Formats: sequence, structure tokens, C-alpha cells
Amino acid sequence: MPKNKFAIANYPGVKKINTFWLELRGETSSFSLESRIFHSISICLMLLACFYVPYNIFSGMYVASLSFFIVGSVLFYQYYRSRYHHKKHNNVVFGLTGLILFSVNYFANSGISGSTDLIWPAYLLMLFAISPYKQHLMWLLIYLSAFWVLHLVAYQHPLLVQYPFKEGKGQLVDRLTAFPIPVITIYLIIKFIRRSYDKEKSVVELRNEEIMLQKSLLEQSNAEKNRLMSIISHDMRAPLINIQNYLELLNENELDNAQRPVLEKDLLAATNNTMQMLSNLLYWTKSQMERATVNLQEINLFSALKNTLDMEKMLAEKKGIALNYYIDNKTTVIADADMLQLVVRNLVSNAIKFTPNGGAININAEMLANECKLTVSDNGKGIAPAGQENIFRVTAQPTFGTNNERGVGLGLLLCKEFIERQGGRIGFDSVFGKGSNFFIFIELK
Repeated sequence: MPKNKFAIANYPGVKKINTFWLELRGETSSFSLESRIFHSISICLMLLACFYVPYNIFSGMYVASLSFFIVGSVLFYQYYRSRYHHKKHNNVVFGLTGLILFSVNYFANSGISGSTDLIWPAYLLMLFAISPYKQHLMWLLIYLSAFWVLHLVAYQHPLLVQYPFKEGKGQLVDRLTAFPIPVITIYLIIKFIRRSYDKEKSVVELRNEEIMLQKSLLEQSNAEKNRLMSIISHDMRAPLINIQNYLELLNENELDNAQRPVLEKDLLAATNNTMQMLSNLLYWTKSQMERATVNLQEINLFSALKNTLDMEKMLAEKKGIALNYYIDNKTTVIADADMLQLVVRNLVSNAIKFTPNGGAININAEMLANECKLTVSDNGKGIAPAGQENIFRVTAQPTFGTNNERGVGLGLLLCKEFIERQGGRIGFDSVFGKGSNFFIFIELK
């Protein structure tokens, strides 16, 4: 025996029934909730009509039989037009048909003692379910008025009411056979309303999640914008002011020969650092605006990085740092050469910035199963635990190097974005005060 309804639903026979019912009712994407309720109720009432028409004839209730036949015919016509020709059902025809036939059937089937009053509210509920909200009050007033008028007329003229059933067994059979009509109608309507509510609820929850995600992205975007404005207004402005001050001193002949080399050295370092900051800023801004195209191809890792590493080695030597690299000249990777050079240049520049005079930086390429692990190691300042969490984010706070070199906090973010666009990964481990290891993984040929 299946343990739950989901197991039952997976039976082939049940699947076929569900598929057949869905075909008769219509797809959710093709029909409104009102139309699908109308299709479902029409199908059920037409099936009931197939039973009640011959049953009423057999019982001698010819008016009731004719009423069911007319209701079934009207439903079939409207159902066929709506389901297979996508022409919306006519609420007025549906409402008036029920009103007229129930009125006739009320007098033909025992009046207040018959089963018409049992079916009447269910038909009105069905009319509410398949009609627009603006018609509900109108139909409510019409049906209430008709209900009161019928009962008052029957009370004033009791001879108009026919009693095809005898008291007792006849009335019992009449009630038992009439009861399924309102019950099935109410079941189908409540089922559709609940399903529609649950579906709308899930859609609203999904939209709320999307809104929260968009809010988070917007806040992140605003943080990035504020960060860039801070960089432009402060970090890029300060070196230019220093150069301006230096030129003013030169112009006023207030510098002696002993001061000039010191100032020029400081200005050169500041200018070089500013150029690197500007390059990172421009690269990152371009990547956000244009989503730079990645040109993956087979490249020799040693040849692609040699010039970059040699240039960084010269900068390291000026600071008294030993820079060594160990890359097999036969290693071939799948990467974008320009992006890879930018990533490695930023990692090595950071290592130089945070390594003191007399320190050492090593670049190693290690072959793994299907990846090349390139590691940049230094014995510099390391990264404080508080700063490690946001190291690859735009919210990362810039820090000062061992010679007060200032970054903008975009270099590592740029490295992460560019290495991931090549299908690679980036990570690090660091011990504050002892140094850091940054490593990237690139696919091997």
C-alpha cells in the first residue's frame, strides 16, 4: 500500500486520470481561475445530468428531468465555447438559466418541502465563483428577490405546488439524490480557491525574496558608489596635491639640492602607487559597466607572466625585497593572458607593499589533477583577522604598506572577478605579523 498521497499520485492509472482531467479543465497558463472553475463545475454537473435526467424520468419527475437536460445543454454549449474556442462563458445566460429553471422546478418538485432549496444556494455560489466581483451584489439581490417571491407565491397559492413524491421514502430518496449536487459544487469551488490562494501566496513570497535580493544589491551598489566617490575625492586627489605643492616650491626656488632627491623619491613612489590605483579603478569600473570579454585560449604560463614578474622584481629590489618565481616553462593553461597578468600583477604588488625591507616573496606554480595552483607567498605584515572576512569585497578597508603605500581596496576584488570569469578560483591564508599566501587555480590544458 502507498504510504502517502504523493505515492498514490505516482501510480500510472492516477497519472492518466490527472492528465485527462487537466485536459478537460484546461491549463493554468491558458485559462483564468474563473474559467477553470467553470470548466470543472460544468463537467461535474454534465455528468450528474447524465444520471439525473433518466432517473427523474423513471421517477415520473418530468419537469425536473427537463430542467436538468436544459441546464446540461446550456453548460455543454458554454463549456465547449470556453474550453476549445477560448470564448469566455456568459455569466448572464448562466445566471438567468439557473434562476428560471429553479423557479419552475420549485413548483414542480414539492416547493419548500422539496430539494430545490438545497441546490439553490450552491448554484448561486457557483455563479459567484465564475463571475466578476462587480456582478456579485447584483446576482445576490436578484436571487434573494426571486427566492422570497417564489416562497411567498407558493404560500399564497399552495395549489400551484406539485408533489411528485410521497411523504417518507419518496422525500428521503429525493434529498439523498439531490445532496451530491451542492456538495460537489462547494468542494470544487473551495478546492480551486484554496489552490489559487496557496499559489498566490507562494508567488508573493517569491516576489518578496526577489525584492529583498534587489534591495541588497541596491545597497551594495550604493556602497560601491560611495566607495568610488571616496577614492576619487581623497585617494586620487592627495598625490596630485603633493605634486602641486612640489611644483610651487620649485617655482619659488625654496628647495635646496639636498631636499630635492628626497621629495622626488617620495613623489615618484606616490605617483607609481597612484597609477596602480587608477589602473585598478579603471579596470574595475570597466568590468562593471561593460562586463569585459574573456578570451580563453591555451597559453604558456611562464611566457605569459615572465615580463610581468620581471617588472615586479625590479620594484621589489628597489624596496630591498627578494622576489623569486618558480614556474615550469612547459606548463600550459587555459586562460585569458591579459586578465591573468593583471591578477598576478596585483597579487605581487600587494605582497611588495606589505613586505618590509629585507623580506622575501616567492611565486610557485604547482600542478594538480587538472588545475595549476599559482601561489604568491610573502613574509610581510599579514592580514588582521578582522579584515580577512571582507578581503575580496568592495567594502574592504584600504590599508597602508610598510612604507605607507596606500591602496584603494579594489585590487583583490578585481583579482577575484577576473579569475572567476576565467573559470578559476582564488583564496588565501594569512597569519597576522608573519605573512600571507594568495593562490589562484587555473585550468590546465
